[in-house]
Amino acid sequence: MARLLIEGEHSLAGEVAIEGSKNSALPIITAAALAAEGVTVLENVPRYTDILDLCEILRQLGAVVEWDSTTCLRIDAGGLQHYEAPYELARKLRGSTYVVGLLLARLGKANVAFPGGCQIGARPVNFHVRGFEALGATMGLEHGSIIGEVDGRLTGTRIYIERASFGTTINLMIAASLARGTTILENAAMEPEIVDMANFLNAMGARVRGAGTNLIRIAGVTSLHGAHHEIIPDRLEAGTYLIAAAVTGGVVTVTNVIPEHLRTVLLKLEQAGAEVEEDMDWIRLSMDQRAVAVDIETLPYPGFPTDLHPQMVSLLSVADGVAVVQETVFENRFGYTHDLVRLGANIKVEHETAIVRGVDVLTAAPVEAQDIRGGAALVLAALGASGTTVVDRVEYIDRGYHAIEKKLAQLGAKIHREL
Repeated sequence: MARLLIEGEHSLAGEVAIEGSKNSALPIITAAALAAEGVTVLENVPRYTDILDLCEILRQLGAVVEWDSTTCLRIDAGGLQHYEAPYELARKLRGSTYVVGLLLARLGKANVAFPGGCQIGARPVNFHVRGFEALGATMGLEHGSIIGEVDGRLTGTRIYIERASFGTTINLMIAASLARGTTILENAAMEPEIVDMANFLNAMGARVRGAGTNLIRIAGVTSLHGAHHEIIPDRLEAGTYLIAAAVTGGVVTVTNVIPEHLRTVLLKLEQAGAEVEEDMDWIRLSMDQRAVAVDIETLPYPGFPTDLHPQMVSLLSVADGVAVVQETVFENRFGYTHDLVRLGANIKVEHETAIVRGVDVLTAAPVEAQDIRGGAALVLAALGASGTTVVDRVEYIDRGYHAIEKKLAQLGAKIHREL
């Protein structure tokens, strides 16, 4: 297993280009297989390990999936014919849940291993299952797999999505695109990735309206075709590098980014003492003072994103004052804080709330990533810590960041990977 060796107390400076959004790419690549005819070309696709695993799942289901270049993916799903996703691949990533919606809509039958991914609390598939049942599918959970079957086509209906679940919204958009009649999703998630997904589906010939609001209407069509689409930038990767600049007292510009997608995060960073500049496709953050403690409450978009809360806790660990961080999206997401405490952070967690008392400096210690964003938080903390920190289990971080050590090194970090 790989690990990162990070020598701390070096300010970051420079420019870093952001990859395409993982949270857009996973469902869009899946939805591309809805097309029985034509070839889909996707640009700005990140090469995270989750993406590579999903591509292999689609290949084994019968689709042709090829890389035209480093970030350009070509998908021809005309030969999609298998309804059982390979167990060992499907169980590795959370995004495999989207394959259920794809297979039910396209083939009328699905057998997909219960998804894995990061262990950051309950992300129940029952929301998805109930949605498929509302669309007319017969669903079950057997031998570690999600089983589903449809007599004919799925049928549109009105569905209320519990907790404005992002994954459920995406999955029902996929399934409803080929359903008979109109599906109305109430309390739908409103993230930018939802809008990106809707734009792609419409380019394929779907009829999706209202994405970006909490009410989405999908008028089902009988078939979809290939399309050309560019994945939006990854706001979570961009936010991570901006927070890294704040942790190290540096000046970092992120490019290939949509500033509006990070509005709440930028506001919190400014409240913490950072100076933020932006234009249409870049953001520059400067931090020339010790950060000031700010309270954080994670919420569905446009609130503060849960996937940037761990990185912000790394910043708050060395901020001046006491901060309260409330996690409202996932349960048990504070597992990474045990390793931050090993680095000298003063964090008390009770239920889904953390009290973070800033310390003058963190000190190096061996730590271990347990999930994508918690692992990124440990890397950021190590960048600002005294001494050389070893971060183990980098494979978790690789699921959401491409060559993170290379990008940080180009910004001046003293970091390298050991296999």
